[in-house]
Amino acid sequence: MVLSCAAACAAAQQSTLLLSELLFQPRSGEAEYVELYNAGSDAVQLADFHIVRVLHDSLTTHYPLPSFLLPPHAFVALSKDIGSVSACYPIAPGALLLECRLPTYPNDGGSAVLARADSTVVDRFDYSPALHSRLLRNKAGVSLERRRFDRPTNEVSNWFSASSTSGYGTPGAANSQSTEWLAEENAFELSASLVSPDGDGYQDELEISYRLDDGDLAARIEVFDAHGQRVRRLLNNALLGTHGSLVWDGRGENGSRLPQGQYVLLIILYDTTGTRQTLCRAVAVVK
Repeated sequence: MVLSCAAACAAAQQSTLLLSELLFQPRSGEAEYVELYNAGSDAVQLADFHIVRVLHDSLTTHYPLPSFLLPPHAFVALSKDIGSVSACYPIAPGALLLECRLPTYPNDGGSAVLARADSTVVDRFDYSPALHSRLLRNKAGVSLERRRFDRPTNEVSNWFSASSTSGYGTPGAANSQSTEWLAEENAFELSASLVSPDGDGYQDELEISYRLDDGDLAARIEVFDAHGQRVRRLLNNALLGTHGSLVWDGRGENGSRLPQGQYVLLIILYDTTGTRQTLCRAVAVVK
């Protein structure tokens, strides 16, 4: 189906899934990527959405997203070659990357469109090389990052080149140019990538340690399973110091051992102005 992009945007439905970052001009032989952010408080099923190719301001080819429940306040990077993306950019701990088909994005500008299966547009970013920093001599391999999710997507000041210190791209993780940036990606560290709550004295608990520059931050820390369901809340709007730690025993809210599998540790930081930053960490529960 070919649908006018303007008409589709006019019929847009509110969605918590938003465009967050775009690499439209990769270096030679490397892959493009699109990043999405779940700005809501509930998990979102990516399979309910498509990335859509735009041609002459009409929506043409649909590229369905893979089945994956994206936790609230989490980022995910999509690429036709995740291996290439992983090789070219520093991947933050807990970053989410998924491989799928995507349209090709012209280097001289175009549109990245996120839509539902019925072509209802939920977000659209009209990108241009002019949005990059004028200090950049070579824009190849540099992504454009969204700064705020409470501002219109196509507000010119809402996008900027990823920083050099981040490797010029932050696929699957918080954006380096975000004005909601409160802490370094490595501010929270895990003692291990797994927890084994079997009472044998070996990795029965997972230590979560943090070191922050700002001593006036609050945090909510929650654990989600692979279905996007919250299984444990470790902190609820707790005031943090500049450093500290807490532990998770690999158990759910009722104190019972959780099934083996992959889980996501979601860390949401707040400051006194209401600015928020989200960090994700992947953790496995094993016997």
